[in-house]
Amino acid sequence: MKNGAGPRLVVAVPVKDLTRAKQRLTSVLSVAERGELAGAMLRDVLRALAAADLERVWVVTCDPAAAAIARSLGAEPVSETVNRGHTAAVALAQAEAARRGARVFLTVPGDVPCVTADELRQIVGGVREGAPVFVPSRSGLGTNGVALAPADAMPLTFGEPSFARHLETARAHGLTPRVLALPGLGLDVDAPEDLTALLAEPSATETRRLVSTWRARGGLTQISASGP
Repeated sequence: MKNGAGPRLVVAVPVKDLTRAKQRLTSVLSVAERGELAGAMLRDVLRALAAADLERVWVVTCDPAAAAIARSLGAEPVSETVNRGHTAAVALAQAEAARRGARVFLTVPGDVPCVTADELRQIVGGVREGAPVFVPSRSGLGTNGVALAPADAMPLTFGEPSFARHLETARAHGLTPRVLALPGLGLDVDAPEDLTALLAEPSATETRRLVSTWRARGGLTQISASGP
């Protein structure tokens, strides 16, 4: 924590058990590959957060491997006793951030490897008290980023169609939501078609290099050869 009575900003990154991650990719990736992919994506997200120079980054997880990745990249693990899902993990962090008096609460998922430091700074720079910021997923159904001021301005619930639900909830709490469409943050990797989209991106991320290597070795036969 920086100097002062409490953190000005808290970022929460909820992360499931890496070894059982990405079940929707079982048709194209092995268990070991899915774990490797999840770890690479988390590292890319944490690197972007570090480059954005945000004050305090929490990785909410019950997985020791994810906690180790967090510590290695300057983030702070926040332990869950069991994996209760994305919404519960964010709620835990949100409540703790509010308890510590954080003036801004930001949450992004751990599976958005193309997110950039500039996008993260845009979200933080855009939030105001009474005016939360929401970033939709590429499909427009999910919510891939939320910034609130203060931390407990409204409850958050994830899972499609969470984006429309969040806007409705914000208005119901007397807030004026702001929408930011950010292509890097919008690309969460959950399904085979998301791997195709990732390969089409010109990003220099660890995740893209990993997936490109698999493709070059003759793996991912069900994935389009899009991208350079």
